[in-house]
Amino acid sequence: MSRRASRLVAAFDTPGKKLVVYVTCGHPSIDASVEIIVAAARAGADVIELGVPFSDPSADGPAIQRAMTAALAAGAGPRAALDVTRRVRAAGCDVPIVLFGYYNPIFVSGVAGYCGAAADAGADALLVVDLPIEESGELVPLARAAGLDVVPLLAPTSSPARMRLAAASGAPFVYYVSLTGVTGAALESSAAGLAARVAEVRAAVGCPVAVGFGIATPAQARDVARVADGIVVGTAIVKAIDAAPADPAGAVAALVASLKSAIS
Repeated sequence: MSRRASRLVAAFDTPGKKLVVYVTCGHPSIDASVEIIVAAARAGADVIELGVPFSDPSADGPAIQRAMTAALAAGAGPRAALDVTRRVRAAGCDVPIVLFGYYNPIFVSGVAGYCGAAADAGADALLVVDLPIEESGELVPLARAAGLDVVPLLAPTSSPARMRLAAASGAPFVYYVSLTGVTGAALESSAAGLAARVAEVRAAVGCPVAVGFGIATPAQARDVARVADGIVVGTAIVKAIDAAPADPAGAVAALVASLKSAIS
């Protein structure tokens, strides 16, 4: 299945390495999330992953778990993620937005209805971390019918069969998890090993590969970007927000600018 024309495809088809930035919706507040996304895009983020708060974020490490817990306590959730997306679009920000979350809220909302609401809000894609590719037969066609892409996850343990399924999804890019574990873990892959694995994945799926988990510094971003089409940074963004309660958007913009400079 060929890749569709979409905002995400356009982002990855332009020259240069891509910076994918993760932001937890509602952390530190819903209003701040809008400001943070707009600031990140202006500072050089090519794609935003907007984390949808969920009570059992099993793929996430302590920093993002804390951010999600705080966001839920403040009233953020799936509806808030759609509201933030709408407000970002109303602010004139055209950065691609991937709703990043877990399958339970999608299933409870009704898959077709959720996909339609996400597309209407201005989202570009879904990334569902606890839905294996083999079990995505309901989600992918309904998402595509609504105009959304679905971004697959692949890992060091992914089999050739799973890579073939990712290729068949027609995704604009795949998110390659650089290690087995949760978000925020230290990046331990050797440069040679990571390069070989990314090349293998890229050849199998036929689309760009963005690498995440464990990238926290400009030096790490530069090293990974040498072998990948893009990098994904999440925990470092959450920590930057926590460290700058007076100006979280400014702190994120500064970090994003340093990461973008490192991979450019």
